[in-house]
Amino acid sequence: MTLLTDKPRDHVDPQSTVGSPPEESRAARLTSFEVSDFPVPNGREEEWRFTPVDRLGGVFADEADDVRGDDHPADFDVSGVLDVMGDSLAPGQAPRGTVLVPGDRGAVVASAHCAEALYLKLEAEREYVEPLRVNIHGNGAGRLSSAHYVVEAGHHSKALLILDHTGSADHRGNLEVIVGDGAELTVVTLQRWDDDAIHLGQHDAQVGRDATYKHIAVSLGGSIVRVNSNVRYDGPGGDATLLGVYFADAGQHLEHRSFADHNAPHTKSLVTYKGALQGDGAHTVWVGDVLIRKEAEGIDTYELNRNLVLTDGARADSIPNLEIETGEIAGAGHASSTGRFDDEQLFYLMSRGIDETNARRLVVRGFFADIIAKIGVPEVVDTLMAAIEEELEADMGAAA
Repeated sequence: MTLLTDKPRDHVDPQSTVGSPPEESRAARLTSFEVSDFPVPNGREEEWRFTPVDRLGGVFADEADDVRGDDHPADFDVSGVLDVMGDSLAPGQAPRGTVLVPGDRGAVVASAHCAEALYLKLEAEREYVEPLRVNIHGNGAGRLSSAHYVVEAGHHSKALLILDHTGSADHRGNLEVIVGDGAELTVVTLQRWDDDAIHLGQHDAQVGRDATYKHIAVSLGGSIVRVNSNVRYDGPGGDATLLGVYFADAGQHLEHRSFADHNAPHTKSLVTYKGALQGDGAHTVWVGDVLIRKEAEGIDTYELNRNLVLTDGARADSIPNLEIETGEIAGAGHASSTGRFDDEQLFYLMSRGIDETNARRLVVRGFFADIIAKIGVPEVVDTLMAAIEEELEADMGAAA
């Protein structure tokens, strides 16, 4: 945790730092629409040091999508959103680009090579009873696919949007969300790719006065998945919840990064990510950044990451960062832990007549129980639980 004084950022008092030397403020990270501002990463950069960049040449390429005749690299299917679809947005056409400015190589090439962004405009004062869905299905491993979505929720609207990724592609997708004053918006992104898919995503949201925003990331499939989920505020009273669930298998890399930028007073953020890993080479990464700016008095924030390692050969990296520029806050904290499967819990259950397979199931279900309760979307919960069951069945089959 880094505590910064009220001095300018280039004059940080070393005595104000707790646990580590002063570092550049998270707010100073480069953002740009120019591809040339983001060279192809080599893995030595701070923001890429956990990512297997040597396997990401396709999604880093400054190239258009791999379109072959009439066959597109990915098919986009919408359900329940036809009456909220506006005209597609070209680069620089507002509101595109008003919230999301690319923060890394993947996001900037996605922006540059997506000529038409899907624009969803939710009517003010309206509650959308049925979920709004966008299904993205990749049509082939290694085929380059770019996407950009802009969601604008009118004031005091209420809706649920689900982005569901299946199939296979080298996919780079940007999402920018504008949550109007008093609106309630939940966005779910499901990564259910085939085993050979690659997905880089940047999701940025701006939360209005007294608005409520929930972002839920569920990553289960894909060879490499990396999603950056960022939020900032457009007035006091905004409340943001960032949730994530992931389950990595052998050779799979699942990476989630979050950034809550408290740039307005009396705002809230709750970040909770939980993941399980099994198999040789399974790797998960969570990096959580929270910035409390000088003007953000009276804010309340907490971030939590928990990882459950089920087998040997798996690795979880977890890094929470909290940067504070004012002492006038209601609450701020973070926690992170990574632990192995608890054999004592397993023994306890088996000693009471529960077979090993079901005992392992119960332990893993218990691990995920609280975050699943926070998700609160039955369709997503059912999908997630079915996927966890499938992962555990595969683990049991391999062990046998």
